Amino acid sequence: MLVHVTVSGRVQGVGFRYTTQQNAKEHGLAGWVQNQSNGTVELEAEGRETSVISFLSELEDGFNQFIRVDDIKVEKIEEHKGYNNFSIK
Repeated sequence: MLVHVTVSGRVQGVGFRYTTQQNAKEHGLAGWVQNQSNGTVELEAEGRETSVISFLSELEDGFNQFIRVDDIKVEKIEEHKGYNNFSIK
C-alpha cells in the first residue's frame, strides 16, 4: 500500500520529520517526508497495508506532546514506487 499524506498543524520546528521517519522505520515502511513552504508537511509511505494503517493512526495522534496535528489528508496511490528506505527531504 502506498499513501501520499499532507499534514497541517504544529508540524514544523518540533521534530516532526525525524519522528515520522523513526516511526515509519518501526513499522517497516519506506518513503519520504518533507516540509512545505506553506507550513504543512508532506510525506509518502509505502508498505504492508496493516503497517500503513497503524502508522497513520499514530501520525494522526501527533507522536508526542510537542506536535499538534490539526488536519491530515491521505490519498491512496495504486502504483508502488519501490522505495528502499524512509528519508527526510
